[in-house]
Amino acid sequence: MADKKQNDESMSDAIETLSQIAQNTSTPKTIKKSITDLITELNNTEYSLSVRAANTISLLDDITQDPNLPSYVRTQLWQAVSKLESIRE
Repeated sequence: MADKKQNDESMSDAIETLSQIAQNTSTPKTIKKSITDLITELNNTEYSLSVRAANTISLLDDITQDPNLPSYVRTQLWQAVSKLESIRE
């Protein structure tokens, strides 16, 4: 059960980081929209935790390639990816 608790904490931390990015006034609107959609998908319990994490990691990788993304936002996104990568089933 410790793994489930750890997975839930990692997911919670990742969602918190993404929420902070989405609420930051200096984050570009297109990025905010993408992040908000990702948060909705992460909270969707239709799929397992690891599937949601893997899908989000893939989409975040695409977002971090955006040349208009401020570097500090990219760093925060990588932090979220790191948390999501620690989720295992």
